[in-house]
Amino acid sequence: MDRLQSMRVFQEVVDEGGFAAAARKLDLTPAAVTRLVSDLERHLGVRLLQRTTRRLSLTPAGEAYLQRLRPILGDIEEADAIAHAHSREMSGTVRVLALPGIATHIIAPAIPEFQLRYPEVVLELHVHDVVDPDVEDYDLTVVTGGVPIHSSAVARTVVASEAVFCAAPAYLERFGEPASPQDLGAHRWLRVRTPGMRLRAMTLIDPTQRDRTLEVEVPAVVHSNHMDTLLRATIAGAGISSQPAGLIAPLLKSGELKRVLAPWVTGRMSIVVAVPTRKYMPARTRAFVDHLVESTQQALADLELARTAAGA
Repeated sequence: MDRLQSMRVFQEVVDEGGFAAAARKLDLTPAAVTRLVSDLERHLGVRLLQRTTRRLSLTPAGEAYLQRLRPILGDIEEADAIAHAHSREMSGTVRVLALPGIATHIIAPAIPEFQLRYPEVVLELHVHDVVDPDVEDYDLTVVTGGVPIHSSAVARTVVASEAVFCAAPAYLERFGEPASPQDLGAHRWLRVRTPGMRLRAMTLIDPTQRDRTLEVEVPAVVHSNHMDTLLRATIAGAGISSQPAGLIAPLLKSGELKRVLAPWVTGRMSIVVAVPTRKYMPARTRAFVDHLVESTQQALADLELARTAAGA
């Protein structure tokens, strides 16, 4: 017996005042409606309806049962409506603004799995090196934690990670791998430089020694204000650079890059996603934010697992 269908049929029989009228309303045969109500009565072990040739009435048990049944069926219909609305919302466009490095190494790898889950959602990506992003113009904005976000926006951390030293295997084969901070001066460095600012000594932090710090002068054979350019040059084997672990986790896992001089780091940073302040966020936008957080943190977890296995 389909108990839920029998409950709905029973309610319609009462509301329509008869089996034939309920059958027309539900697009069923009168015999099917009669059978479903009888099945429900048999399951409950009590008569719900008093049937005569002229009229149909509820028994005391039927009246008490229907009183409890109506809100239950109402809740089920509301749940169905919410689910259907959610399904409709899992289509349309999500407009995303992202910094170049984040778009390339965080968002792009997360897209295939998101498409499998939500094939009707279109991602419209705008990639810019923004200093002061206009969050209101997009469904979500993905930047580093150092980029100012307007107070009216709602920000969520995608991942918090450390900036680590990395180099391509080809570079390390050619120049060797630094074994201590004192070895860094003999290597070729790719460094970020803000226009109008001079390069300073690099601060190294040892998380295993209560964040002990060390200042090291390192030469820069390439410096740029564009992080992704430096990352691409690092992958190509031009030298060593400092990169956010959360950003390069897939590259470390694939072997395109290798972390050097662990456990030293050069700082801590985060990647955040900001959405305009709204009372209602479309389900497709919320789904992409959740997926971005999930896939990025999973990439870091996989990297840590691989590192642990390698050290075992």
